[in-house]
Amino acid sequence: MRDLALVAFLFAFIGIGFRKPFLFILCFCYIDIVAPQRLSYFLINSIPVSLIVFGLAIGGWLIADDKRDTRWSGRQILLVVILLYCWVTTIQADFPLEAQDKWGWVWKALVWAIFLPLTLRTKLRIEALALIMLLSAASIAIAGGIKTAAGGGGYGSLQLLLNENFGLYEGSIMSTVGISIIPLILWYRRHGTIFPPDWRVSLFCFALCFACMLLPVGTQARTGLVCLVVLAVLSLRAVKHRFLYIVGAGLLAAAAIPFLPQSFTERMETIEGYQSDESASTRVAVWKWTWEYAKDHPFGGGFNAYLQNHVRVKMAAGAYDPDAPQSAEPIVYEDRARAYHSSYFEMLGEQGYPGLALWLILHIGGLMQMERLRRRYLKTRRAEEQWIAPLATALQHGHIIYMVGSLFVGIAFQPFIYMMLALEMGLSTYCRRREQQAGWRPLTARPAQVPARHPVASV
Repeated sequence: MRDLALVAFLFAFIGIGFRKPFLFILCFCYIDIVAPQRLSYFLINSIPVSLIVFGLAIGGWLIADDKRDTRWSGRQILLVVILLYCWVTTIQADFPLEAQDKWGWVWKALVWAIFLPLTLRTKLRIEALALIMLLSAASIAIAGGIKTAAGGGGYGSLQLLLNENFGLYEGSIMSTVGISIIPLILWYRRHGTIFPPDWRVSLFCFALCFACMLLPVGTQARTGLVCLVVLAVLSLRAVKHRFLYIVGAGLLAAAAIPFLPQSFTERMETIEGYQSDESASTRVAVWKWTWEYAKDHPFGGGFNAYLQNHVRVKMAAGAYDPDAPQSAEPIVYEDRARAYHSSYFEMLGEQGYPGLALWLILHIGGLMQMERLRRRYLKTRRAEEQWIAPLATALQHGHIIYMVGSLFVGIAFQPFIYMMLALEMGLSTYCRRREQQAGWRPLTARPAQVPARHPVASV
C-alpha cells in the first residue's frame, strides 16, 4: 500500500512538471531529501528515479525556463572550484574504489547547489523551494517525533522511516538538520503565501518545531542538544523581551527534565568530559590521527581516507557502580577505520588544507552575505520587502546551527545543507537584481502598506 501511495504521488509530481518545468526542480529536491525509492519495497526501488528527475530538472530549465538576467554569484564559482578540487583528489585518492562511491553522490550535490540559484528568479520560487525543503524534512521529523512521544527511541535504535543510515535518516544528522530548520519554519509561519498565515498554518508550524526538538531526545544525539542550545541563544536576536524569554526558556527546560528518559539524561551527562565515554574518546583519537595525517598529506587523501586510520584509545575508568562493577584502571583499546564524526576533520582528512580553506570560505561567506541582507532590509518600510530580512536571519541562524553541529557530525557534503546554501545564493541574487533594475535602496521613511495575502498558483 505504501508503495502505491509513493508511486502515485511521485508520478503525479513528475507529471505536473511537464506543464511547469520548475516543479521538476522541486521534485528532485524532494527525492534527494526523502529518498522515496529507498522507502519502496519493489515498485520503484530498482529505477534510477533520482537520476531521471535530475536530468528532467536541468533539461526543463534549459529548454523552457526564462533565463533573462540570469546571474552568477561568487559562491557559485567557489562551488565550481570545490567540485573540480574534489574530482582531482578522487582521482588521486588513497582508496580509489571507496572514493568513487562517495564521489558518486557528492558531485551531484555540488552540481545541484551550483545550478539551483539560477532558477530562483522570483519570490514565489524562493518560497516554494523553502517550503518543499521543510515539508520533505518534516516527513522524517514528524515520524521521529511521534515515535519519541510514544515512548520509543534510544541511541541508534530510533527508526526514521528508513532503517539504515542514509542521508537524513541517521540520528545525529537528522537532529542537527531538524534543529537548523526551526528558524525557517517560524519564518514561513509569518511570511508564507503559498499557504497564507492562519491558525492552521501556525498550528502545523508549532507542531513541526516541537517534533524537531524531540529528535535529539529520541535519537539521544548529543549533537542535537548542543544545536538546541545554540538555537536558544540565537533566538535572543529576534525576541523583543529578552529577559522574559530567558526566564521562560529556563523554566521550560527545568519543567521538561522530569519527563526525559533516564537513558537520555545519562548520555547527555557525558558531554562534560570525553575520557569516560567510549564514543567520544574514539572521536578525539580519530581527530588527532587526522591532524597528524594532514601534516604528511597536505592535499588530503581523497574520499573515505579514514579507512586507513588506526587509533589507540585510553579511556578513563568510570565512576563506581555497585550494580555494574568495573576496573578502577583506565581501559586501553585499539580501533581501525573509524569515521571522522566531524565535518571539519572530514574536509581536512579527505581534501587537505586547501579543501578545508575553500569549504570554510564558502560557509563564512554565506553567513556574512545573510548578515548584509538582514541589516540592509531590517528597517525597510516597503511592504513587498518585509519578508527579506526575516528570511536572511532564519537562513543565517540555520547555517550557524549547522556549522556548530558539523563539529561533531561528518556532514561536509550533506545535500540538504547545500540546498540551504543555494537558497541563500538565490535570495542574494534576487535582491541584487531588484535593486539594480529599480535603482533604489530600501526606504525607511515610508509607512508600510502590507497588502492582503493571497495564495499564488503559478510558478
